[in-house]
Amino acid sequence: MDYPNHVTSMTDDAVGRPGQAALSAAHDAVRRALSQYGGLTADASSVAPDADLYALGLTSHATVNVMLAIETELDVEFPDELLTRSTFETVGALVAAATAADQ
Repeated sequence: MDYPNHVTSMTDDAVGRPGQAALSAAHDAVRRALSQYGGLTADASSVAPDADLYALGLTSHATVNVMLAIETELDVEFPDELLTRSTFETVGALVAAATAADQ
C-alpha cells in the first residue's frame, strides 16, 4: 500500500498497533477531510481532538464524504461496525477508526 508522508504501513510495530507515523498520517488525513468536506463552523486544523463535530456543523451527509476522503487518502476501508455516529463524533474517534480500518 502507498501511504502519505512515507508511511510504510498503518501498523508500524510488532504487535500491530499503529505507530507514530501511522497516527500522524491518519490525523492529517482526518483534518484534511474535515476541512474539505465537513462543513464545520470552525477551522478543522484547530478543532480539539475531543470536540463534538456534530455541534460544529457536521451532518450525516458530510460524514459520508469525510469517510470517503479518509479511505481514499489512506487506502483503507471503514468496516460496517465502524459506521456509527460515535465514529464521526470527534477528531480522535475518526483517527482511531482510520487506524483500526487498516488492521
